[in-house]
Amino acid sequence: MLPADMSGMAVIELGCGTGYVSGWMARRGATVVGIDLSARQLDTAARLAGEHGVELTLLHGNAEEVPAPDASFDFAISEYGAALWCDPYRWVPEAHRLLRPGGQLVTLSNSSLLQVCYPRDGSLPVSDRLAGDYFSLYRSDWSDAKDDPGGIEFGLPISSWFRLFDDTGFDIVGFLEIQAPPDAEGEQFGVPADWARRFPSEQVWKVRKRTG
Repeated sequence: MLPADMSGMAVIELGCGTGYVSGWMARRGATVVGIDLSARQLDTAARLAGEHGVELTLLHGNAEEVPAPDASFDFAISEYGAALWCDPYRWVPEAHRLLRPGGQLVTLSNSSLLQVCYPRDGSLPVSDRLAGDYFSLYRSDWSDAKDDPGGIEFGLPISSWFRLFDDTGFDIVGFLEIQAPPDAEGEQFGVPADWARRFPSEQVWKVRKRTG
């Protein structure tokens, strides 16, 4: 998901959490800004960056409205973070605004298929049957989930992601559906390894801001 050499690149992580992806990018030579809504996560990110000698600029705020000028960055990434917890119709245009022409956005989040296979009452593990409507996929409230109460998550049908990126001014350069390896075992976030070998539990988008 990351270029091997990021020397000289100005990059931003949208929803950086504890900053481990930001740390990886800094070690590859990038100048890194991370933004997150959680002050506690940012405190942890700052502590870990100090312990490991990594220089990060950390902002407390919403990835849907970043306090940075237009065309500030060469590369943006959301590993979950904004890609799951922010409204795509707000944060994707914001990422476009932040990137310079030709800049790349990479996202990793739950697959659209996984999101419609979670039982609607929030019971786990995930089902191998469709539990929700695919074409109305957008905003899911897991505040009252039976097994793992959470918050508001966002997702879209794959065709809607294509349309959103295109309408915003991005060209799609890659789309990956992640499959669990043959030796994977156990369960992660309510997704059994066997499920993730049969179906994609995660998806990656790689898009580039148009230059014209």
